[in-house]
Order: sequence, then structure tokens, then C-alpha cells
Amino acid sequence: MTTLQNAAGHPPAMPSRSLWALGWQRLKRNKVGFISLWIVLAYLLVAIGGWCNLIGSSWTDEVGVPYAPPSWIKPSADDVLPPERAAAKAAAAPIVAMSPAEDPISEELAAAQKHVGDYAGKAQTRRDTLPFGGDLQGRDVIQKTLKGTSTSIFVGVFGAVCSLMIGCALGAASGYFGGKTDDFLNWFYSVFTSVPDMLLLLSFAAVSGRGIGTIISVMALTSWTGTYRLVRAEYLKLKGREYVQAANAIGAGDMRKMFIHILPNISHLLLVQFSLLTVALIKYEAILSFLGFGVDVRQVSWGSMLEEAPTELIQGYWWQMLAVTVAMSVLVTAFSLLVDALRDALDPRAVAK
Repeated sequence: MTTLQNAAGHPPAMPSRSLWALGWQRLKRNKVGFISLWIVLAYLLVAIGGWCNLIGSSWTDEVGVPYAPPSWIKPSADDVLPPERAAAKAAAAPIVAMSPAEDPISEELAAAQKHVGDYAGKAQTRRDTLPFGGDLQGRDVIQKTLKGTSTSIFVGVFGAVCSLMIGCALGAASGYFGGKTDDFLNWFYSVFTSVPDMLLLLSFAAVSGRGIGTIISVMALTSWTGTYRLVRAEYLKLKGREYVQAANAIGAGDMRKMFIHILPNISHLLLVQFSLLTVALIKYEAILSFLGFGVDVRQVSWGSMLEEAPTELIQGYWWQMLAVTVAMSVLVTAFSLLVDALRDALDPRAVAK
């Protein structure tokens, strides 16, 4: 089979590949980054399962005794009493009873006792141990961790998306239009960044109250500054390029040049910025929930689980702290390694080599 040749007698050149295709090949060659990608994808699948109530939906079920230990921990001999000693201890326990005259609700109890058979009640047997232990109410720590993973990732991802949109809009306007628009937005950026991030977070959270929606809006309104600075610098550099001048020559409007012609050329930088923001907002959510400004009391997240940890650690119950620490550490480490790999893979100067 003969090879096709061009007019000059040479074989045709290989078709050029896009920045994303070259970046994907470089990412696959980076073993650490590729493994981190799969770990992050596994966490995202857990988060999606939690959002759809397919994973961790039974985290509120009190299936064990309070502070049920993990099943893989063998109790010491001092903690286990022989059956005869346990029965003797229970029999020796003092029983304090009040007479009907002393009981202020004796009449209500007597009236309610007549209707006990009218209500279908099913006694639930609580387990003495759970696979990774239980909390004060006897809820499974594994179920809580899975549901908390879903909540924390939900907050981190959507908070990062909202923050990215605010930073992109302000940065694009500042860098593209320049002049008084740039001066005003730079002044606003300088005033906003003069206040410490954590103080802003706590102030907004204290005013807005608790809840997932509140946390996402608070984080989006306080974490857009890094994206603004990055996008502004890129627009200042790219707005004078030839393809923007060509779009201007054919009569393209400002919005089209800003978001159709220039924005796709910095999408690889925004992807890395999105990854950085997601990791940061997951940690901020944990801090806010630990301080009591996070999710609602009817919801669970990594931060709300950490909020319970000090009381449990004082009493020697460490398994909930271990579960949430391992889950958060693995995700944050994998996300950080993936960000480094993405930065190397999507760098145009590195891809061109």
C-alpha cells in the first residue's frame, strides 16, 4: 500500500492535537497524578450517591448502643464481666421509684398506659459493636462519614463554581475594559482583601445563619479574589492578541470577545483554580462547622463530626475522629497532587516540548 504524499513529495503531517489532548497524555504518564485522579473520581461518585440518597441515607438510624466500639477491637479482660457477676451487679443496682402521689405526671401516664396496645411498636435491638464504632446516639460512624463526605464535597464543588463565576466576571471586566472600570474594581479588590479571610467567613456566617445554601453563598462571596487576580492578568495580556483584533474587525461585540474568544484560552488555568478552590472550601467548611457556623443540626458533614470529637476524645472514644480525619486527609492529599499534575500537564510551554 503506497503512502499518500503531498504536492512537495513528502508524507502528510500528523494532525495537530489540541492542548487538552496533549495534556491528557501527559497526565496519564504521571503515575501519581493519574492515581490521584481516580481517587478524586471515587470520592465524587460517593458524593453523587449521597446526593441521591443511595449512600449514607441511614446515617440517622440508631443501630448500636451509645459509643459502640469498632468490631475489630477486642475488649480488655477488665471490661468484660462474667455473666454471673453482671447479673449480680444489675440486681444490686438501687431502684428509685416514686409513689403515684409523688409523681407529677402519674395521671397522664395512667391514661396513656390504657392505649399502649393501640400503637404498633417494634423494638429495635441495638448492637454492642459496629464495623467502625458508633457515636453518642449509636449511629454508625461509617454511614455518617459517607454522608458527611457527600455534604462536604457538595459544599466545596458548588462553592468553588460560584466563586469562579464571580471572579471570572469581575476579572474579565477589569482586564478587558481597563480605565475607570479597572481602577474601581482594583480598589474594591484591595479593600476586600484587607480584611482577613477567616474574619470575613465568620462574619457572613454569623449574619446569614446555618445551612448548606448559606455556606455555599458565604464561601463564594469571600473566596473570589484569587480568581479575579488571575483572570484580570490574563485578559490584560490576551486582549491585544491577533485573534481578538480579528474578531473586532468582523464586528464582534465586547461580550463575545470576552467570553467566546478570550475565555476558552484560559480555561486550563481556571480548571487548576477550580481544583485549588475546592480543596480550600472543603477545609473552610470543616472549620465553620467545627466552630458552630456550618451545616444545620439535621445534616452531617466532616466539620460537624469534628465538632463532636473533643467531647468524645476526653472520654476515650476516638473512632469517629479517626474516620473523618482519614477521609479528609486522603481527599485533600489526592486533590493537591492532582492539582500539581494538572498544572504540569496543561502548561502550554510544557506541552509543546
